[in-house]
Amino acid sequence: MDRRKFLATTAGAALTGVALSSPAIAQAKTKLRVGYLHTVAVDGQIWTGMDRGSFDKQGLDLELRQFNTGLEIFQALIGGSLDVLSTGAVVSNFPARGQGKVFLINDIEVATAQLWVRSDQGIKTFADLKGKRIATATGTTAHVFLDKALRANKVDPKEVELLNQSMPAAVTAFISGAVPAVALWVPFNVTVRDKVPGAVKLADASAYYPQAAIIGGWAARNDYYDGNRETLSKLVRGWAEANDYIIANSAEAMESLQKKHYSQTPLSDINEQFKAQKMFTSKDWKRMYSDETVTNWLQQSTDFFMANANIKDFTPAKTYFDPSLYLKALA
Repeated sequence: MDRRKFLATTAGAALTGVALSSPAIAQAKTKLRVGYLHTVAVDGQIWTGMDRGSFDKQGLDLELRQFNTGLEIFQALIGGSLDVLSTGAVVSNFPARGQGKVFLINDIEVATAQLWVRSDQGIKTFADLKGKRIATATGTTAHVFLDKALRANKVDPKEVELLNQSMPAAVTAFISGAVPAVALWVPFNVTVRDKVPGAVKLADASAYYPQAAIIGGWAARNDYYDGNRETLSKLVRGWAEANDYIIANSAEAMESLQKKHYSQTPLSDINEQFKAQKMFTSKDWKRMYSDETVTNWLQQSTDFFMANANIKDFTPAKTYFDPSLYLKALA
């Protein structure tokens, strides 16, 4: 072998050695288009996993897109501009209509949904709401909670007038005095509390837990779910690592979230948002996936959504929710 051939051969071998010893360079990450709501109950695990490299370890590149409501996210998912989404109670709505497959649960929104009233307009009890307007975003977590709260306090939902608006608009209507009550989700409660000193929180969803648990989680586009189960399994594993870190190190996790992703929100308010949700370790979720606790919780919200939309023929939670992917991913 002459000198030129020798150099070419050894250079090739050296490059091969580099490629073999550097798999991270050789292997491209899988891109995943993710829609989410910017509230700790929904994106807490996402940002924690991004910051700590939990999804990087799984070879995932999350392309995040923020939305204002779960309704908007599902419209984007159905339209094909997203692969997966993370949202609140709406995760029990569209999949029941055959639009999306649920595969991962974030938490129980124990007290994230709240009902605020203006005492200066004569509202002090649930009975005072009869015949009055309540602003909220229908078809959302807040709407599910409001329906349960009214019925639990002997007020027929038909006895109140719902003003359907985006949540920012609903809160603005309440602050301006255009409506005497608003059903919202955190962190909008902070705005209400700060802008209307006399506002009273009449109830939150914790009053109806666990009999009526409102849970939020992840859904994938139907065709994406069918063809990308391994990618979704990687997402589950990255999520689980972030989730368990938050539970074990909640103070540090909330401080990091506030500093990096909620800089305009005081840490005290971030901690309040965190306390308004109930998280479980990935191990505890395995039990609740297996014994159908999660399925039953999803079905409760689905029953409300379908009744509200007067839909009698719909897909039950035991069909649109697939616990097997989570259980296998974390076996």
